[in-house]
Amino acid sequence: MNYEWLALAAALLWAVSSLISVTPSRHLGAFAYSRWRMACVTVMLSSMAWFNGGWANMQWDYASIMMLSGVIGIFIGDTALFACFNRIGPRRGGLLFACHAVFSALLGIWLFGETLEGWKLVGSVAVFTGVAIAILFGQRPSNERQQHWEGNHGSLVFAIVLGLTAALCQSLGAIIAKPVMQTAVDPIAASAVRMASALSAHSLLRLTGAQIARPLQPINWRILRQVALNGLLAMAIGMTLILYALRDGDVGMVALLSSTSPIMILPLLWLHTRQRPPATAWIGAVIAVLGTMMILTH
Repeated sequence: MNYEWLALAAALLWAVSSLISVTPSRHLGAFAYSRWRMACVTVMLSSMAWFNGGWANMQWDYASIMMLSGVIGIFIGDTALFACFNRIGPRRGGLLFACHAVFSALLGIWLFGETLEGWKLVGSVAVFTGVAIAILFGQRPSNERQQHWEGNHGSLVFAIVLGLTAALCQSLGAIIAKPVMQTAVDPIAASAVRMASALSAHSLLRLTGAQIARPLQPINWRILRQVALNGLLAMAIGMTLILYALRDGDVGMVALLSSTSPIMILPLLWLHTRQRPPATAWIGAVIAVLGTMMILTH
């Protein structure tokens, strides 16, 4: 599968998982939720890497780089993202997180000499514009169920800071991982190292007794199942697909295509809240899809 399709598959998994995350994340709080999620995914990925022999070519130099990528991209970035979702919901939080495509493209051009030109440049602009339109002109909360998913829960300004922080950390995490992913290292083992380092950072924070790391409510089996399912889709599979995509694709292009997850959220939210997004949101979705087609065909 070409790297473009891998990035799009990851975007779809992130869209589904972002909806699954709302209830357990608000139940546990962003830090406790991320900690439990990373614990589940670390076990999943470590087991997968052991079964497929991926640990055999994991060198310390590779591992140390992936650990740094995990602390920045997952420990800081992922936690900030779910804190943002807790305050303004997955749709508007997705718009802020989509900025990681811009950050990644600029960093890729600066650090790796990547280029965007011709139809790929036109398609890239169309994708980002479409994503922005689809979310900016998305529906406003108009019933109790949608208010739970879409309403403001806390400071809007702080939510914006959290969303942009998550986007920047996601970009930096991918940039740091890119050189390692161009070697013979196994992406599943590399993803396991990233996840384990983020889990270690979360566990150390919890051991300090910091108030922010404590769960808002105790975990139960229903919440744990939701956390594990979210982790499987978003991190064990989705993030590993991104690492596979980084082997052959530019950082900016991979980030751009994976940023289409807010577009994929629209029909999922429609099914869940039973309220159709307005026509402007669908226009943005169409523009993003056309831009994606330009990229895939050129």
